[in-house]
Amino acid sequence: MDYYRYRFTVEQPYLDTLIALLSCYPFDAFEEWEYGLDAYIPADQVPQDFDAFYRDIRSYVNTDVEYTFLPGQNWNAVWESNFQPVRVDNFCGVRAEFHEPLEGVQHELVIQPRMAFGTGHHATTEMVLRAMQHLPFAGARVLDFGCGTGILAILAAKLGAAHVDAVDIEEESYQNTIDNATRNGVPHIQVYCGELSAVPPGQYDIILANINRQVLLQYMPDMAHRLFPEGALLLSGVLREDEPLISHAACSAGLHLCNQFQKEDWICLHWQRRR
Repeated sequence: MDYYRYRFTVEQPYLDTLIALLSCYPFDAFEEWEYGLDAYIPADQVPQDFDAFYRDIRSYVNTDVEYTFLPGQNWNAVWESNFQPVRVDNFCGVRAEFHEPLEGVQHELVIQPRMAFGTGHHATTEMVLRAMQHLPFAGARVLDFGCGTGILAILAAKLGAAHVDAVDIEEESYQNTIDNATRNGVPHIQVYCGELSAVPPGQYDIILANINRQVLLQYMPDMAHRLFPEGALLLSGVLREDEPLISHAACSAGLHLCNQFQKEDWICLHWQRRR
């Protein structure tokens, strides 16, 4: 597949904000460089009105950009070459098949990243992994909404969840989650491709949603409705500046805040459905 590489020059403190903004568009790989960020997008998915797209980005972040056409190559190999193991204390570790096994962690996740999002490197994913160690997964019904590589669904299964559903709008993520679930010995995870409506009706003890602000706001009432009373909702992919907006939507949906985690410019929020 042919790609375009957009090279954004941006100061380090605004890098996470830029990634969050770009994640609303079909960019499917990011790579930091000394003075900013390279973002990769399939050539057939470039926004038709790039000037409007660029003005939208610059309304949040002061950045310059240049782009380069890249003819098709093995992008998975390029992605994998930059994938390093991740550890969350002694609770869990994430590695690829080509890495040596990790020692001193309770749960090891082996992820073949492909182009799907969710390897534990980004602050949003790491915070959810860290928060999951404090939730009662044993025997629980769990939904991973926006599963990416399936990393959160796989950890939920390893933590003893009785039933795990996972869903993602991207076909690549759907297939990647199936493959990674088998790779980690938890093939019983039910994976769906599409919006939240693609998942059969049912309620959950725990919902994990590491997506972006727009999707979280759009589906907040639906996620709350799919929780059992006192069920837990872990939200990530949220910038600190967006916390009031997310919290208003969550409270309006009948949720109350139990805990909050922060790393860099990102927050992870633990909500619970009221009885």
